[in-house]
Amino acid sequence: MDQADLKSRLQQIRALALDVDGVLTDGSFWWGPGGEEWKRFSFADIMGISLARRAGLQMGLISGEATPLVDRYAAKMNIAFVAKGCRDKASALRDFASATGVALASICYIGDDVNDVAAMEIAGLSAAPANAVVIAKSHATFVTQNSGGNGAVREIIDAILAAQELDSREVFSRQ
Repeated sequence: MDQADLKSRLQQIRALALDVDGVLTDGSFWWGPGGEEWKRFSFADIMGISLARRAGLQMGLISGEATPLVDRYAAKMNIAFVAKGCRDKASALRDFASATGVALASICYIGDDVNDVAAMEIAGLSAAPANAVVIAKSHATFVTQNSGGNGAVREIIDAILAAQELDSREVFSRQ
């Protein structure tokens, strides 16, 4: 895909649907002494999601995991659409499109593994972090330079905002 076509697709994005593990996290987890699950999230990605929301983009999480951390992250980031324990991510992406009123052609789906490919195939723009598995990267319109959990989501959001000629400082100052 040439740069003009990529820019055109980025300009059309009105919503982002994100996988969690491997996209918002680096794909690893730890068990705490009480058996609780711990994960690390990047503040660069948190700021990126905040900027996307302030720019008017709809946000959703589509995760194969059904852990309380998915709900906690969604609550912190004020993300209303959450599909967790999801095995059919393409169906969940269609549900997200219906819930938000945003056409699939205007949704960016970000995934990193084989279970994300079906959703990547129907999204208007598909993206994968640099450390995604080969099959996910081969189905991605946009492969980030950053790895999952280390600013990959922010990188995509910055590209969307830039293509839409939105200055992140101006977007940040919006209420």
